[in-house]
Amino acid sequence: MIVICTDHTDRTSVNRKKPFEIGMNAQNLRQPAINLMNCVIYLLVMFEHRVETPHGVLHVTVHGAGNARRPAILTFHDVGMDSKSCFSTLFKFEEMQEIVKNFTVVRVDAPGQEDGAAIYPAGYQYASMDQVSEMLPAVLQYFNFRTIIGVGVGAGAYILSKFTLSNPDAVEGLVLINVDTNARGWMDWAAQKLSNLTSSLPDQILSHLFSQEEMSANTELIQTHRERISKAPNLINIELFWKSYQGRRDLNIERNNTFKCPVMLVVGDQAPYEEAAVECNSKLDPTTTSFLKMADAGGMPQLTQPSKLTEAFKYFIQGMGYNILDENLEACDCPIDCQINNSVKVQERYESRRQNSPSAIRRVI
Repeated sequence: MIVICTDHTDRTSVNRKKPFEIGMNAQNLRQPAINLMNCVIYLLVMFEHRVETPHGVLHVTVHGAGNARRPAILTFHDVGMDSKSCFSTLFKFEEMQEIVKNFTVVRVDAPGQEDGAAIYPAGYQYASMDQVSEMLPAVLQYFNFRTIIGVGVGAGAYILSKFTLSNPDAVEGLVLINVDTNARGWMDWAAQKLSNLTSSLPDQILSHLFSQEEMSANTELIQTHRERISKAPNLINIELFWKSYQGRRDLNIERNNTFKCPVMLVVGDQAPYEEAAVECNSKLDPTTTSFLKMADAGGMPQLTQPSKLTEAFKYFIQGMGYNILDENLEACDCPIDCQINNSVKVQERYESRRQNSPSAIRRVI
């Protein structure tokens, strides 16, 4: 078995970080610099890239080398986080690894938000939310991805929503956590102005990420993220991303102007964007939309309830027709009638599970 990790000291001419191989032998296992326990099993290949786009450079991390006939799973994080802090808990969850092992997972960092990002100078004009969404086609083109399944949180959910509306043929499915497709109203604008005077930037962002109950309880999770944001070397970049999200435009989603792909909306009970998610759900096609309100999840269900979110994601993927239990059935070279029968069996198993476990998608879990 070969585990491929990343060498952060070398780049090739195409701005890719050079991988190195670690042989699974006793000598390498004894080397203290390599902690194999932190190498997630499904992440057999990890490359970091800097992708040039019309509005600047994006830092993109690619995990795995899934079935080329499947869409890539592309994630986009929220304000105050990067792709690691936002999604590592979810994608390192054992059951989630079983789901995504046959997909390529692509983690996109918003401009200047990745670990080690260069600090933007004073007066730097940060990209608008529209412009950030316009960067994503370059990512798909760079990796030659035909389609994706988007997974976004907060600002990332907004960006993926905008991208999907502009590029409907490129997106097969959307998982939107804490999405708000509306522009800020006057009350929100006034509240933000007051918050700017009375609260520090880390506290403003924490109030965006977590529920009031979590903030009041000052949980260990809150303390961890407050320290991480407060001590972030790129805090100036984080503030620019935050201001860009605050200046977002209304996506004008309605039944006649909506997503053409299946959508799963996810929000925690009492989360800051619970009402916005409920409103978004009311505007989407009910035949292709699943709404998941998670109890005891707070503002970041991918961090606090990875097990429940993984279960919902599994049913969502199966509902799109992808067999996650037996890749060999889908990838076999048998006659077409056999492939059709296998596809029917997959769908029948999915429908059976969905009927037997309706809480996985349709109810609060």
